[in-house]
Amino acid sequence: MWRNIASNAVTFLVVALFMAGGIIVWGKSEYSAQGPLDQAICLQVDRGSNMKRVSSDLEEQGALRSGMMFRVGADYADKSTQLKAGSYLVDSGASMEEIVDIVTRGGASTCGTEVVYRIGVNRMSVQVRELDPETNRYVEQVQFNPAVDDTPDEYNETKAKADTRFRVALAEGVTSWQVVESLKSMDVLEGDVADVPAEGALGPDSYEVQQGDDRAGVLARMEATQQRWIDEAWEARDASVPIESPEELLILASLIEKETGVARERGQVASVFVNRLNRGMKLQTDPTVIYGITKGEGILGRGLRRSELRAETPWNTYVIDALPPTPIANPGRASLLAAGNPEETPFIFFVADGTGGHAFAETLDEHNANVAKWRVIEAQRAAEREAAGN
Repeated sequence: MWRNIASNAVTFLVVALFMAGGIIVWGKSEYSAQGPLDQAICLQVDRGSNMKRVSSDLEEQGALRSGMMFRVGADYADKSTQLKAGSYLVDSGASMEEIVDIVTRGGASTCGTEVVYRIGVNRMSVQVRELDPETNRYVEQVQFNPAVDDTPDEYNETKAKADTRFRVALAEGVTSWQVVESLKSMDVLEGDVADVPAEGALGPDSYEVQQGDDRAGVLARMEATQQRWIDEAWEARDASVPIESPEELLILASLIEKETGVARERGQVASVFVNRLNRGMKLQTDPTVIYGITKGEGILGRGLRRSELRAETPWNTYVIDALPPTPIANPGRASLLAAGNPEETPFIFFVADGTGGHAFAETLDEHNANVAKWRVIEAQRAAEREAAGN
């Protein structure tokens, strides 16, 4: 009898172990399987929260079939104590394993509300926007110019939220003075700026910041980005381009940046400047004259006078025979690469064509014809503005 009892016990244990193993295999499969969420959601994890609260929230939003299995899986993966506060985009069909990774990985929030400080050539603006999980696109809530507009309540309310993200978006072609003045006006940053960085030293890009970040530290990140791009463009340059140093590459790129905002034209504009340098011709580009007047401190806000085109300044390329002594703005990566690898064209002239781009020419006669067309367009636009004013 005891032998039968022992035999049955062993059999039961084997069956139990087999079932337990099957349950574990099934559990692992469910944990990594596609989840029930039919459209993306923005999951907010508050500071001091725990896996139980997060799993309940996920169940309510239809992202989990079993909150308990979610918690067991997180515990099994040794991640139950690694929860990070923030707002996280959870895609449709995300598995429990993927969601656990999202909420424990840390780093910047991936959805919710963000404040973007846009430093543009003509002005700075502040944009409050929120990610729509369904379309994965940001929807603007409010935008204002802090120099002239009252601060909206929406901005102050958003800034006070613990999970709000902050970014500084630096446009191509802004000057270093403009960047510093804009950073000074951002109330989420702290600290003084001892000196304005050298012109051209800041990389136009998007930089994530946090409340309390040091302004000098943000500038240092911008400088590191630009130096990396300069090194990359210098390393990849065409050796036949008549530039002798990374600094000259940067200067040429700044001229390209200020002459065109059309991406496809950068290589052509670069070719015109290189062709002129190779022929010993003056570059004759208006933005350098403007920089000689403003030194990059604000915008001119009017057309150039004939006397200014003839004035002798180190930056007036209607007077000097080569590149100006310094950059005239902070060029982006694309203009740096174009400066080092211009297109091969016969062009030595260009003028605005009325579409936002330029008309290029090889001969003076062609150029004069293009200029005449542009003058007609200018006159028509002036008449339209005058008519609208009346």
